[in-house]
Amino acid sequence: MGVTKILVTINEILTAGIAITAFSLLLYALTFNLRNRVARSFAVILFLITVIFSAESLGTTATNLVFIDFWLKIQWAGILFMPPSYLHFSDALLSTTGRPSRWRRRWAVRISYLISAVLLCLLPTHYFLGPVIVNQNPVPFNQPTLLTELFTAYYVVLMILSWVNFIRAYKRTVTQTSRRRMTYLVISAAAPAIGSFPFLLFGADFAGNYSLVFWLLAIVVNLFTGTLIVGMAYSVAFFGVPWPDRVVKSRLIKWLLRGPFTASMTLALTTIVRRAGDAFGNPYSPFVPITMVVTFLLFEYAITLFFPKFEQVFLFGKDQKELLQLRDLEERLITRGDLSQFLEMVLAAVCDQVQASSAYLLSTVDGDNEKMEMIARTGNPNFDLDSLDGLADYLADMEPGVELVNWNGDLLFPLRDGEGEDLLVGYLGVQNANDGLVEDTEVLHAVHLLNHRAAIALSDREVQEQVFTKLEKMDAQVEMIQALRAAGRYDRQGVLSDETTLENKELSQWIKDALTHYWGGPKLTENPLLSLRVVQQMMDDKENNPANALRTVLKSAIERLKPEGERKYTSEWILYNILDLKFLEGKKVREIAMRLAMSEADLYRKQRVAIDAVAEEIAKMESLADKEVK
Repeated sequence: MGVTKILVTINEILTAGIAITAFSLLLYALTFNLRNRVARSFAVILFLITVIFSAESLGTTATNLVFIDFWLKIQWAGILFMPPSYLHFSDALLSTTGRPSRWRRRWAVRISYLISAVLLCLLPTHYFLGPVIVNQNPVPFNQPTLLTELFTAYYVVLMILSWVNFIRAYKRTVTQTSRRRMTYLVISAAAPAIGSFPFLLFGADFAGNYSLVFWLLAIVVNLFTGTLIVGMAYSVAFFGVPWPDRVVKSRLIKWLLRGPFTASMTLALTTIVRRAGDAFGNPYSPFVPITMVVTFLLFEYAITLFFPKFEQVFLFGKDQKELLQLRDLEERLITRGDLSQFLEMVLAAVCDQVQASSAYLLSTVDGDNEKMEMIARTGNPNFDLDSLDGLADYLADMEPGVELVNWNGDLLFPLRDGEGEDLLVGYLGVQNANDGLVEDTEVLHAVHLLNHRAAIALSDREVQEQVFTKLEKMDAQVEMIQALRAAGRYDRQGVLSDETTLENKELSQWIKDALTHYWGGPKLTENPLLSLRVVQQMMDDKENNPANALRTVLKSAIERLKPEGERKYTSEWILYNILDLKFLEGKKVREIAMRLAMSEADLYRKQRVAIDAVAEEIAKMESLADKEVK
């Protein structure tokens, strides 16, 4: 008797663990992979598994016949829809490998769902299930009827059809990796199909006579089901996602460890402690909540501590060096907020040294000494930003090598990059400084030290801006390659897909580059937009001049954003005015901002919106050009 109780407890823990695992994987599919058809159909299976095993787990705690019958009915509601969900999943899988359904598979899925819906309506009656049998077997079950036996045949037939589709999908896979994962999927898919079916319908006498064997078999089946559900989820996780394999593996494993593994182990240990308390006559032992909290915290601590090392050893592979460098860069990178905070500290220290009321930092724009912008300030400097142009003219007339400049009563310390050609990167300005302290040697030494550190920060900022600019340009191509990898994992024609070649994000970047060199330059003459069909068609009218053709297409797209009527400087004209003034007429940002009555920061934000609008118009033009060719 004691052995049987132990087996029952283990089976209950495994049943609840399967429900937790299925629910966690359902959340994963809904969070990361819902756009893919295979993942959506698999999410239906996970939902049904959650319903079936949750009802089974809750049913074991029920003592009233009404509640036992209720949970059995809920369990059967999930079982009824398992066959059509498998057929649906197999159809989606076969379609993904380049064999879409014409009409037979599609209608078979619809009809099977309809049959299961009809059976669901019969579930509350005794036509489909008989009364609950409680005392003859290890667990309660419903007396089978004729419809129940017909459903069993229906269950088997649909599962066979599903596996036929699985095998066809397997034969159509392309690469060695995709075939291996398809093998995992086909094998793992057997677990939910077998583990969900109520075998007590036909094995009631055996279970009643050999209860110990029954519980051992139940434990084995649940272990088999729980393990292979994870294998099935692993295979499905790669469908339709543009991320590298290491990212998919890392994300899924971490999700499993933090979710179902931690929750299941916490539940298992808590149940064991509670049952031990029952055995010693203390069912409400204080060790139950203590065990729950400690187990949860210890597992989360262990995952946080050891998972990064596990990831490096087992997931990074040959790319470990490069990926560790990227992670190190992420941790060491100086953001704009970090830089602003550091520069404010430098300015405050300078003010302390020379007993000044305020200070500010000017940086050259794109290495042009005639253009400057204020990037940091401390105190409340009385500084007119419109006078920056006058300051640039004033500094242009200064002799090179000057270490201190007096401009309108402000002291300006040049900031130079100490490496290479000792380039000027900006100026540190001080207002209302104590002239006596400025002439002090120790104070000057401290100020020059602070200037040097500010110059280093500005130089690093410039380097990082260049890195980010290159990353933005790379991002579109990398995203396209990853998308093609995702499309080609299981479909022979996936890498030929042109659906990802005109994504809005990369199109906007190309358009921005082309508009920047609108009147000539490599960003126009070497732009990927030249390969668009609409540009190729325009070349016939532009004497086969690609640059002129692209320029015409860009102008046409901008004109589409132009509101009707005479030109105004109101909100409805804002996007067109920015594009026309900035790129077509070549006005300066400050001049455009003044004319449109907005800040420069707001102007840049609106400019991004305007470029995205141009991207949408060019995408429409390209779509029309494709239709004309077809």
